[in-house]
Amino acid sequence: MLKRVHIFSLFLLLMTGVRAQVQVDVKLDSLQLFIGQQTDLTLSVTIDAKQKLVMPDIKKGQELIPDIEVVTVGNPDTAFLNDGKRLTVSQAYTITAWDSAFYYLPPMQVTVDGKKYDSKSLALKVYTVDIDTLHLDQFFPPGGIMELPFLWEEWQMVMFGSLLLILMFVCVGVLYYHVKHGKPIVRFIRRKKKLPPHQVAMNEIERIKSERKWAEEDSKEYYTLLTDTLRNYIRDRYGFNAMEMTSSEIIERLIAENNEEALDELREIFRTADLVKFAKWSTLINENDANLVSAIEYVNQTKIEVDPNAKPEPEVIKETDQKRLTQVKIMRVAIGVLAVLSVALLAWIIWRSADLLM
Repeated sequence: MLKRVHIFSLFLLLMTGVRAQVQVDVKLDSLQLFIGQQTDLTLSVTIDAKQKLVMPDIKKGQELIPDIEVVTVGNPDTAFLNDGKRLTVSQAYTITAWDSAFYYLPPMQVTVDGKKYDSKSLALKVYTVDIDTLHLDQFFPPGGIMELPFLWEEWQMVMFGSLLLILMFVCVGVLYYHVKHGKPIVRFIRRKKKLPPHQVAMNEIERIKSERKWAEEDSKEYYTLLTDTLRNYIRDRYGFNAMEMTSSEIIERLIAENNEEALDELREIFRTADLVKFAKWSTLINENDANLVSAIEYVNQTKIEVDPNAKPEPEVIKETDQKRLTQVKIMRVAIGVLAVLSVALLAWIIWRSADLLM
């Protein structure tokens, strides 16, 4: 008989120890409220660290019972006990009541390793607010929704960023158009004053005259320079390509344009030049000087006087193809850089605007 009592006592102790492994507790911060006030309901569960716990599925806005609403659901808080062998999980719920009454809050249920455990039940007293009907002027209706004022200080960076973004889009569009059509954005064009044909010829003759070593040492080079100068003058003055024509062909073309005296001087210069260049004719210095003077006389007799009041026509020298290709490469790089910066600026404007509107 005594042995059976010992066995039954041991069984009770074991059962008590098993039940002690899971502890479910619930408490209210305040047991009394006025309508609309809030209080925290805290559910605490203590279990072994190896056990699996499932807390009740309660969401924000859900009613625990009619007229008792869950306003917020806090994050679970875990605390370890006994060197990590046991742990306590706490979950806080903020609740409120919408009617005055004495409420019975049923036990909250948790699941540990598939087994359900209930907490104790609670009571909550909710009071109404007494209205002073004798002093109604103390109560005012709810105010309207206040619109926040527009503050330039908050939006000025967004405005400047938007203007900069538009400018960058315009630049990308312009650069893309020029790259697509092969047109440089900047044309390197040098302009210089265009001299009349007789002035160009006289400048070249003066240069030949100043370098007299050609007349003394190399008559062929001297007459080549002199006749080329006259050919260029005739080309610019009369509009036909005298550089590709023989001396006789030039004279025939000029018969209708020049007087006989001027043509005689030109014939003598070309005749002497042909003899020097093709027949190795030797000339004297005074003969060379005479032909130089004849060239000057011919230019002076056939030149066209320029109106001093006329606007001079500039001579345009365009950029080379290599410079144009270099510009196109630079524009392509600029398009890529501007595109990346535009995307980054657009993302910042959207983020900043959303932040100010929230």
